[in-house]
Amino acid sequence: MTLIDEAPNKPAADRLATLDMAVEGMSCASCVGRVERAIAAVPGVETVAVNLATERAHVGFAKGVTDLKQIEDAIRQAGYKPVETAVELAIDGMNCASCVGHVEKALRAVPGVVDATVNLATEHASVKVLGGGEIVPALVKAVAAAGYEAKLLADSDAEAPARVEAAKEEEQGRLLRSVILAGLLTLPLLVAEMGSHMVPALHHWLAMTFGEGNIRIASFVLASIVQFGPGLVFLRKGWPALLRLAPDMNSLVMLGTGAAYLYSTAATFWPALLPEGTAFTYFEAGAVIVTLILLGRWFEARAKGRTSAAIRSLIALQPKAARVLRDGTESDVPVESVRPGDIVILRPGERVPVDGEVTQGSSFVDESMITGEPAPVRKEAGSLVTGGTINGSGALSFTARKVGADTVLAQIVRTVQAAQGAKLPIQALVDRVTLWFVPVVMALALATFLIWLSFGPSPALSHALVNAVAVLIIACPCAMGLATPTSIMVGTGRGAELGILFRQGDALQALRDVQVVALDKTGTLTRGKPELTDIEAASGFMEDEALRLIASAENRSEHPLALAIVAGAKARGFVLAEPAGFASDPGLGVTATVEGRSVAIGGHRLMEQIHVDAAPFADKARALAEAGKTPLYAAIDGKLAAIIAVADAVKETTPAAIAALHRLGLKVAMVTGDDRRTAEAVARTLGIDEVRAEVLPIDKAAVVKGLQQGGAKVAFVGDGINDAPALAQADVGIAIGTGTDIAIESADVVLMSGDVMGVPRAIALSQATIANIRQNLAWAFGYNALLIPVAAGVLYPAFGVLLSPVFAGLAMALSSVSVLTNALRLKRFRVPAAHEGGVK
Repeated sequence: MTLIDEAPNKPAADRLATLDMAVEGMSCASCVGRVERAIAAVPGVETVAVNLATERAHVGFAKGVTDLKQIEDAIRQAGYKPVETAVELAIDGMNCASCVGHVEKALRAVPGVVDATVNLATEHASVKVLGGGEIVPALVKAVAAAGYEAKLLADSDAEAPARVEAAKEEEQGRLLRSVILAGLLTLPLLVAEMGSHMVPALHHWLAMTFGEGNIRIASFVLASIVQFGPGLVFLRKGWPALLRLAPDMNSLVMLGTGAAYLYSTAATFWPALLPEGTAFTYFEAGAVIVTLILLGRWFEARAKGRTSAAIRSLIALQPKAARVLRDGTESDVPVESVRPGDIVILRPGERVPVDGEVTQGSSFVDESMITGEPAPVRKEAGSLVTGGTINGSGALSFTARKVGADTVLAQIVRTVQAAQGAKLPIQALVDRVTLWFVPVVMALALATFLIWLSFGPSPALSHALVNAVAVLIIACPCAMGLATPTSIMVGTGRGAELGILFRQGDALQALRDVQVVALDKTGTLTRGKPELTDIEAASGFMEDEALRLIASAENRSEHPLALAIVAGAKARGFVLAEPAGFASDPGLGVTATVEGRSVAIGGHRLMEQIHVDAAPFADKARALAEAGKTPLYAAIDGKLAAIIAVADAVKETTPAAIAALHRLGLKVAMVTGDDRRTAEAVARTLGIDEVRAEVLPIDKAAVVKGLQQGGAKVAFVGDGINDAPALAQADVGIAIGTGTDIAIESADVVLMSGDVMGVPRAIALSQATIANIRQNLAWAFGYNALLIPVAAGVLYPAFGVLLSPVFAGLAMALSSVSVLTNALRLKRFRVPAAHEGGVK
C-alpha cells in the first residue's frame, strides 16, 4: 500500500489520498472492468485504475472520507479478493490503557489500515492492511506522531525474541536504578517533613540546628532532583500527550506532582504570592509519589516479564546446535544452518534440533513439552521426531524435514504469540472506557479543586490543591489496560505447557460459554485403529475366499475400517490381488473388480443401492452393533456374500474425559458415520447424552448447526481434516492433533496430544482464565470507582477523612501489581483430575 498526495498545487483539503492494493482472482479485461466499477461505486472514491498485469488497484479518494471496509466489500461482492497483509509492530513507551487507545487510533487513521489491535502486556500491535509492507513507514510515523515508538517485527528474525528480552531486562534495570535514586533522595524529605509532624521534638531539633528556611531550601533541592531526574520521564511523555489533547497516565502524574512541586516552590521562595496561612510545602508528597509510581512500574515490568515466561521457555527448547552428517563427516553446526534433507545424528539425552523422520536406531523420546503427555514415545525407523523434544537412552539418526520457521515448535510459538496478542470481546467495554478515562479524571480533579477552594475549610487553597492532586494520582488506567491481556498471556502460556493451543485468542472466551460438546467418534473417542473381529460367509461362499476378495477390494482405500480389514486378511496369510475399477463413496462403502468378480463392501444403504438383500444377516448385524462393533456387508457378483465386523477400541482416557465434561455441566453428543446401533452401544458405555449416527462427512456441519438451534453454544471436536466443515461451523472448533502438525486451519483450539482428556482441560482452563479476567476488571474498575471519590474528599463532611496524595500514589502503584499478581495465579492452574469436576 502506497500513500501519496496528488495534485500538490491544490489546497490541502482538495488533495487526494491514494491506496495501492493487490487484488486476486482477475483473469481478463472484463475482470478489470468489474473491479473498477465496483470500487468506483464506493462513496468518496474519486479515481480508480486497475492493472491486470500487476493485479493491483490504484484508488484515489478524499482523505478521511472513504471507509476502506467498503472498498474491500465492494471487491468481494464483485467476485474477487482484496489482499490483506498482517503487520506486527513492537510499540515502546506505553504505560496504560489510554496509551493503547491512542496508538490504536493513530494506526487506524493511516490510509490502508483495515484494523489495528494493540496489546499493553506484550507491547505489540497487530495491524491488518490493504497492500504490502510498504505501509510500514507510514505506520511507524503515525505511532511516533502519537508520542510512542514503533518497530517492525519480522517473523524470520530469529534473534528478535532475544532482543526483545534484552530490551525488557534493560528497562527493568533502568527502572530499578531510578527507584533507588528517587528513594535515597526522598528518604531525607520524609524524615524532615513527615517525621517532624509525628515527632515534635525532631521538628524543634531540626529548626534549631538547621533553620526552617534552610530545611525548605534543602527540601526544594532534593525534590527538584527527584522531579527532574527519575521523575523526568513523566514530564517527557505526559506534556506532549497533553499538548496533543490525548492525555495519558503520565499526564496525570505530571500534573499531580508538578502542581505539588510548583505550589511548594512558591511557598518556599515567594510566600507573599499565596493567601495568608496557606504557604505550606508538599515537596515530600511529590517526591514520594514519583518514587512509589516508579516502584510500581518496576514491579509491573517484572510481573509482565513473568507473564511471557511460557513463550521464553518454548523458545529455550530449541537447541543452539545440531550434529549433521555431510559428505560422510559428522560436524556440529548452528541449528539455523540445518537444511531439509540433512542427516542429523542424535545422541542419548540430547534435544531434537529440528523436525524429521527417523532413518536408523530406536529410542524413547520425551514429548511432554510439546503434547503435555508425560509418557515417553518409542521412536524407530519411519517415526517422526519433533524439534525441542528430548531423546532418551538410545541413539537416533533422522532426516531433517522441517527447519527454522517451519518446525512444529516455531509454529507453536507463533500460535501462542498470536493468541496472546488477541483481544477478547470482554475487552470492548474497557476500550470504550479508557479512551475517556484520563480526560474525565482531569475534569474531576479540576472540579475537586474548585469545590474545595470555594467551600472548603481554611486554608482552602491548600485543601483544594492536596485533594485535586490526590484525585490525579489515585486514578489508574494501568490496571484497566492490563486486566485482560495479562490473563490471556498467562492462560494461553499455561495451555501451551499442557499441550493446548488456542489458535484464536477469542476462543478462550467462546470456549467458556460452550453448552454442548460434540465429538467425532473415530480417532477422537476411539483409538482410530479398528481391528477386524468377525466374519461370517453367506450360503454358497467360503469364508476365506470371501475375506481375500473383500480385502483385495479394500486395499486401495485409506479409510480406517478398510485398513483394518486389509490388516486382518494379511494376518491370516492371504495374498491380496490388485483391484480394478476401484470406487469409494464416503459414508456408503467401496466397489471394485477383483479377478474379474465385482465386489462391494459397505453398510445397508450401499446394499440397497446395488439392490442386494441384506436381510439374512439382519439379526447378526444387530447383535454385532449392540456389542459396539461396526458391521459391514459384502456382496460378490451381485449376491450377499458375507458380513464382517470391525471394532475400534475406546481410548483409555475417554470415559474419564466424558465424565469430566459432565461435571463441568456440559451436554455431550457423539457424531459418527457408524451404524446407529453400534454408535448407541458405544454411547451407552460412555454415558454420552446424544448420538447422531450414520452421518456422512459432508453432513457433519449440518449436524453441528442443528445442535446450535435455540442459541446453544457448541464445541465440535474432530481430527481437523475430514471434520473441517464441522470445526468451522461450531462456535469453537477443537482439533485433536498428533503432536507433529498444528497447521489445522479450521480449528480454534488444537490439542497437541491425541488424548480427548484435553477437551475438559481446555474448557476448564478457559473458565479459569475468563474468571481471572473478570476478577481483574472488577478490581480495576472497583478500585477507581471507590477511591477516586475518597480522594476527592467525599468522606470529609461526615468522617473528617482525607486521602493523602502519598497514600494515593501507593494505592495506584499497588493496583497494577495486584492485577498482574492475580493473573499470574493462572500459572498454577492444574487440570481436573479424573475424579474431580472443577479447577484447582
